Amino acid sequence: MKSARNHQIPFFFCIFALSKWITNAMPNDCHTPLNFHKLTLADRDSLQAISLASGRRNCNYTFANLICWQFWFNTEVCLCENTAILRFNIEERRAYMVCSAVPPSLRLLELLCADAASLGTDLQIMGVEDEMAAHIQSLMPGGVTVEPCRNQYDYIYLRQELAELKGKNLKAKRNHVNKFLSEHPRYEYVELTPERFDECRQLSMLWRNEVHQDTPFYSETVKAEQRSMENALANWAELKMIGGCVYDGSRLLAFTYGSAVTHDTFDVCVEKADRQMDGAFNIINQQFASHLPEQYIYLNREEDMGLEGLRKSKLSYHPYQLLSYNIVNIQCP
Repeated sequence: MKSARNHQIPFFFCIFALSKWITNAMPNDCHTPLNFHKLTLADRDSLQAISLASGRRNCNYTFANLICWQFWFNTEVCLCENTAILRFNIEERRAYMVCSAVPPSLRLLELLCADAASLGTDLQIMGVEDEMAAHIQSLMPGGVTVEPCRNQYDYIYLRQELAELKGKNLKAKRNHVNKFLSEHPRYEYVELTPERFDECRQLSMLWRNEVHQDTPFYSETVKAEQRSMENALANWAELKMIGGCVYDGSRLLAFTYGSAVTHDTFDVCVEKADRQMDGAFNIINQQFASHLPEQYIYLNREEDMGLEGLRKSKLSYHPYQLLSYNIVNIQCP
């Protein structure tokens, strides 16, 4: 907790400075109708300028996530009022997300209403944090419903706590790591670089063959995650990904990677390990947190998707914050 407080002043000064830069560098005017286009790598700089300056640790705004999953959600983007508006497919309908340093204006919500109406649907905004949901309700009283979405809450941790595993709460995790170190004296942590991609693919395939795929949704999600991983590997340098691997001798036991959400928050997009190797997930988690640049105070380890085992595992690391999300439905006039 102390390290987080010590960094607040420079962090918020950085947000202010970047927000002013965005205001001067990006157009405030919005077209009517909104001018969406398919999300591509060419959008990286403009979207990251907004997401980094927003200070929002929401993993849905990580550009690497957006571009790597574009095939799944058919994501489109529009820049309006210094806000990145994302339009995408979800459960056979179009929905929206908005990313900005400030909550959406009434004018912007009216433009979104008009766009949704042109598609024959009411306006649905997803991934909305609590304070933004309350703001939208205040702008459009009577026509807004807010649905908490627990399965999509992000798990935010203090990077230093995951690296050091100190204290009573993390004693079990510390014991797992120490046991792994004693049983694997030849272990090595190395940076994830392109020459290791094929080994990561093989380990990911092993992981997929071992997980339970007892529902069509879960099976399709696992396949889609593999495709998103291939997109990340294919565009590794352009997306400025950071990753790490743990080896026992020449054998790859685990790997992970991700990218920045904000200047002080890193999003862990993928983490895979040999499920038969006790402690493999613990050691990659701890080592990756230890080797990340110190500018990252927080780690966003994303959601649990409502999976009981995954939720139990993520809660067992005692997150600093559960970043709550809502689905906001607006009956537009």
